[in-house]
Amino acid sequence: MKKISAGLLMYRIKNEKPEIFLVHPGGPFYKNKDEGCWSIPKGETEDHETDMLDTAKREFEEETGFKPVGTFVPLGSAESKSGKTAHAWAFEGDCDPAKLTSNMISIDWPPKSGQKLEIPEVDRGDFFTPEIAKKKVVSYMVPLIESFERFISS
Repeated sequence: MKKISAGLLMYRIKNEKPEIFLVHPGGPFYKNKDEGCWSIPKGETEDHETDMLDTAKREFEEETGFKPVGTFVPLGSAESKSGKTAHAWAFEGDCDPAKLTSNMISIDWPPKSGQKLEIPEVDRGDFFTPEIAKKKVVSYMVPLIESFERFISS
C-alpha cells in the first residue's frame, strides 16, 4: 500500500519577508548531514485517521511540541522517489526553535543489527528564507515550497 503523509509548513513574516520553519531529523545517520535532509514537520496517516489536515496538525505537535493554530492553506502534494505522497498546508505562526521538543522513536542501530536505539524524531528546527529552505529540504519537497511562494506572493 502506498504511504501517505501529511505536514504543515509554518511561516512567519520577518523584516517584510517570509521565513519557513523546517525540522532536521534526529539520530546518528543525520547527525552530520545538513542540506537535502530537512523537512516540514510531517508524518504518516494512521489507520483511524480520515482527515489529513488532522494528521498534519498531530504530527506537527508531536515533532515540535508546538500546537499549530490559525488558518491552514492547502499547498497540494508532492511525491518522493520511493512513491510516498506528502500533503501539506501552510499556516502563519512563530516559535522559539530552541524550545522544540520532539517525540522519541526507536530505530535499528547500527542498521540491520537488531539493536534498538531511542532517538528524537527531530533534533532541531529553524526558520529559513524560501531560497535557503529549497536547498535544505529533501528534494521532493521543493514543489511544496514553490507552492507556498506562489501563495505568499498573491
